[in-house]
Amino acid sequence: MTAGKWRKSTRSQGSGNNCVEVRLSGSVEVRDSKAPAVGSLAVDRAEFAALLRSVG
Repeated sequence: MTAGKWRKSTRSQGSGNNCVEVRLSGSVEVRDSKAPAVGSLAVDRAEFAALLRSVG
């Protein structure tokens, strides 16, 4: 994943209704692609990895 570039989840539906985007900076940022102006949630990489393990 390229630092600074927002990437859409591969599990997002093609209709665009359930889209989550992530990007790497010093941390991992997560946002709703339908409402990017609302902002993003930033977590450290270890926390994000734990989240992925728990839902995967």
